[in-house]
Amino acid sequence: MAEVAKGLLDTVVGRLPEESQQVLLSRRGTELNELITTRANRIREKLEQAGRDMLTEMEEKEGVVKLPSGVLVHVLDHGPEGPGEGKRATKGSTVKVHYHGTLADGTVFDTTLGGEPVTFPLNGVVPGWREGVLKMHEGETAMIGIPPEHAYGAEGTPDGRIPGGSSLFFKIQLLEILTQSIGGGPSLLGADGNQLRKGGGGLLGADGKPMG
Repeated sequence: MAEVAKGLLDTVVGRLPEESQQVLLSRRGTELNELITTRANRIREKLEQAGRDMLTEMEEKEGVVKLPSGVLVHVLDHGPEGPGEGKRATKGSTVKVHYHGTLADGTVFDTTLGGEPVTFPLNGVVPGWREGVLKMHEGETAMIGIPPEHAYGAEGTPDGRIPGGSSLFFKIQLLEILTQSIGGGPSLLGADGNQLRKGGGGLLGADGKPMG
C-alpha cells in the first residue's frame, strides 16, 4: 500500500513546477504521503466490506453451498449426467474451463468469454478457486464466491489488478476434466493413460501472475 501511495504522490507532485515540487516534498512530503495512504486504505476497506456483504447476500440464495473455508458454490447449470452426477476433479487435476471473474463492484478483472477456453492445473490457482471447482461436476456451470483470505489476501496482486482485501466472484463452466478425475461414467484414454492437453490463458495463479 505504501508503494501505491508513493505512486499517487508522484502523480500529484508531478503536476507542479520543479521548484514547487522540491518545496512541497521538503516541507509536506511526509504528511501528503500519510494522507494519500489513509485515503487508499479507506477505499480498500470499503471494497473489502462490499465484498463480504456480497458474499453474505450470495449465501442466502437457494441452492448455494458454503464450504468450511467460507467459499460459496452455486450450481447454475448441471452437467450432461444430471444433477450431482458426473466426473469431479481432484487437487492434481488439469481442467478445461471458461470463466468470468469480477470484484464486488462489478469490475471485470479477467475473463475468457468471447475467446477460447483455457486449460491449466488446479494446483496452480488460489485455494478458493480450486475448492470451488473441486465441488463441481464435469459440464456444470457455477458461480463461486471467494473470501479474500482464500484469494489474494490483504496485499492483492502485484500488478494491482486485484486490490488487497478483495472478495472474488467467478462464473465458471467446467468443460472438461483432462486428468485425475473421480466418479462419472467411463471415458476414453490415450496410450499414456490420460487426456492431458496444454493450453494457456489469463487466469492468475496463486502467486498473482498469469498462468501459462
